[in-house]
Amino acid sequence: MDLPQTMDSKFRFILIAAKRARQLQAGAKPLVQTQTKKVTKVAQMEVEAGLVPYEIFGPTGENGDKETKSKSAK
Repeated sequence: MDLPQTMDSKFRFILIAAKRARQLQAGAKPLVQTQTKKVTKVAQMEVEAGLVPYEIFGPTGENGDKETKSKSAK
């Protein structure tokens, strides 16, 4: 498994791919064309291609606001 340059850790990659795999299992349409029918592999391919948007929530600031970093599709 190659970690995309935009990912900061393997743990985050797996969490995002797992959530996307659950969406695919529930009937969501794949965002990539592939021969495989395995939802986990399709989800990993989508995340590697940068097609799955996600947000990183940072620590809570002094005034109670959360800092966020948004990652989206290319």
